[in-house]
Amino acid sequence: MAEFLGDWKRTCYAAEATEKLIEKETIVMGWVDNRRDFGGLIFVDLRDRSGLLQIVFDSSAITSEFYKAESIRSEYVIAVKGKIRKRSKETINPKLKTGTIELLATSVKVLSDADTIPFELDDVQSVKEPLRLKYRYLELRTPKLQEIMHVRHMIYQITHDYLNRNGFLEMETPYLGKSTPEGARDYLVPSRVHHGSFYALSQSPQLYKQLLMISGFDRYYQIARCFRDEDLRANRQPEFTQIDLEMSFVDNTEDVMTMAEGMVRELFQKIKGIDLPKDIRRLTYQEAMDRYGSDKPDTRFELEIVNISDIAKDCGFKVFTDAVKNGGSVRMINAKGFVQGDNPILSRRDIDALTDFVKIYKAKGLAWIAVKEDGIQSVITKFMSQEVVDEIIKRADAQKGDILFFCADKDTVVYDAMGALRLRLAEIANLIDKSTYDVLWVTDFPLLEYSEEEKRYVAKHHPFTSPKNEDLELMDTAPDKVRAKAYDLVINGQEAGGGSLRIFNREIQKKMFKVLGLTDEQITDRFGFFVNAFNYGTPPHGGLAFGLDRLVMLLTGTDNIKDVIPFPKVQNASDLMTGAPDTVESRQLRDLAIKISETAE
Repeated sequence: MAEFLGDWKRTCYAAEATEKLIEKETIVMGWVDNRRDFGGLIFVDLRDRSGLLQIVFDSSAITSEFYKAESIRSEYVIAVKGKIRKRSKETINPKLKTGTIELLATSVKVLSDADTIPFELDDVQSVKEPLRLKYRYLELRTPKLQEIMHVRHMIYQITHDYLNRNGFLEMETPYLGKSTPEGARDYLVPSRVHHGSFYALSQSPQLYKQLLMISGFDRYYQIARCFRDEDLRANRQPEFTQIDLEMSFVDNTEDVMTMAEGMVRELFQKIKGIDLPKDIRRLTYQEAMDRYGSDKPDTRFELEIVNISDIAKDCGFKVFTDAVKNGGSVRMINAKGFVQGDNPILSRRDIDALTDFVKIYKAKGLAWIAVKEDGIQSVITKFMSQEVVDEIIKRADAQKGDILFFCADKDTVVYDAMGALRLRLAEIANLIDKSTYDVLWVTDFPLLEYSEEEKRYVAKHHPFTSPKNEDLELMDTAPDKVRAKAYDLVINGQEAGGGSLRIFNREIQKKMFKVLGLTDEQITDRFGFFVNAFNYGTPPHGGLAFGLDRLVMLLTGTDNIKDVIPFPKVQNASDLMTGAPDTVESRQLRDLAIKISETAE
């Protein structure tokens, strides 16, 4: 039978006990991490969110309490009263924060017993993910996840403190809003009052925060929950959290970038003790794509992409010449030292596997030239003159032991394939120092991109991103060449945050909608409330949103977003712990005037 606490009050957390408390009465409360019985002595490691403290039950000192301790098992919740004492030299545990002390118990209360848990917490990584997520509340007891959630908390606090100091007002925006389909799929919420009508769960506070600028609040921020009904992967969840901010009276991207940079500096300094470089590098979008094949490049390693289209256009190898003739490009990566010696990093089988790998990214395959001790090995050089081969070798700065990989196709395919190949090669050769942080800005994104599926231009970011002033005249003649006042902060090859200056001129906003192919009726239906606000005085403004979950991932060194969210969803957006989504009572459906079809079209 569980006992009440009565007048017992916890005096400290388990791992906060220090030698300063020696001989002082101390009360700790938590879970039994493990129990060891040595006859007249029972040792219990008590665990709470701070860590572990060893408790000693001595039968010669507390007979009745010792018998209670005999019944204690793993994951029981207990409260223990006693005195802190120093451990003997031979029992000191240097791995524990409290390894030099222990609590000699004088009294114990069993607050809650526990069944045998479905997996051992000290071996949780060997447990399959579905079982861990079914019992997520147990996995959350592990030191790894406790530490991650502590870092998450610290990010919240540092963010609040930094933005409050810089004059931002914390304001909430609605979760239930109007569906404005111009991006990922919305989660829809049917209205009980307005049958046949739906709210959309907010994908981001974008329109609302711009309306707050029009409302005169000048500087806004919010740690906002966002919802997107999209296919999931390692760093995506259907519900996620953004650190969202917006500023008025800014017409220079540096104003927002500098503010955001300051916050990231504080996060790294206070959480990791790392001082980021004074000048964080800038790469334009085009430079990032040309050199790394990605708009979120990981530059902790070399393997840069080199454009050899000028050489390839007349090289004699038809695959290369056709790609350039059709408006595409030929680009290469020099994997330095990858085929060197008798035990090379890449075997012939590995090279063939890489050829299959790039096909995932719609490339037809890879061509390659290996520079070996006994000469050049390649099936493509027989189509080229020696002068062309020499020129390629020179452009690559290739030495013996290097292998050059080539991809020839339209630029979008080449960028995707070579960017992915670059990362794959770095992984194979273990080129990435994962103890380091690589932080950079990517700027000057394209404002628009052409959708082959929709046969129209779509916004690269969203329809309210401002074009660069010098590119305005291209909106009518060459929309694909218009650059945006947009910027992404990239950390270790991950987009940690992104934003832009916004359109605040109603004529430019109308032109943007026109380029996107929206009719006046569509504009009014989707964005009428927003466009109407532009008629009443709109300040120049811009902002940025950080992916809070991704920041936690980067600062804790995990590559799985499920590790940083207390109760995450799995690949099919279901919650294995609660069983959501689930059916509902027919009465609830009647109230919403909804009838479930047997099959979906």
